[in-house]
Amino acid sequence: MATKSVAIYLLYFIKIGLVFIRDLYVYKKIKEMNFIIKLFLNAVAVVIASYALSGIHVDGFGYAVAIAFVLAILNVSLKPILVLFTLPATILTLGIFLLFINAAIIKVAAWLIGSPGFVVDGWGWAILFSLLLSILNSVLEKVVKPAIAPKESDTKVYDKDGNRIA
Repeated sequence: MATKSVAIYLLYFIKIGLVFIRDLYVYKKIKEMNFIIKLFLNAVAVVIASYALSGIHVDGFGYAVAIAFVLAILNVSLKPILVLFTLPATILTLGIFLLFINAAIIKVAAWLIGSPGFVVDGWGWAILFSLLLSILNSVLEKVVKPAIAPKESDTKVYDKDGNRIA
């Protein structure tokens, strides 16, 4: 009798594990899709900001996608280091120094992408571009977020016996 209950529990845990792996795979796919959508939205924001500001020059949508990708990489890798090293200045200026860090990230992206594709005329334009890019990204994500957010019915809740509740 004990071996039968152990086998039942073993099958139960295997079932839970398979459901978890399936849900994790779907979650990873959704995260990948969200990254691609956010990258596209960031590229659209780059194009709009380059049309709005005369000191920012982008040669086309392909370069805008490249700019969005490079900015994403720099915001993940370089920005935390810069924020950490400039923390005293950021505290003294009550966060205003973060504008200069964002401008520095944009200047580095312009340097990495090169002259024909992405040109920033100066530090003032870089600061304005970072502000406008932040505003545009916020607005575009608010507009698109209801379309890419998971539906309420996609949420799965199970009770202690493994039966789906919601």
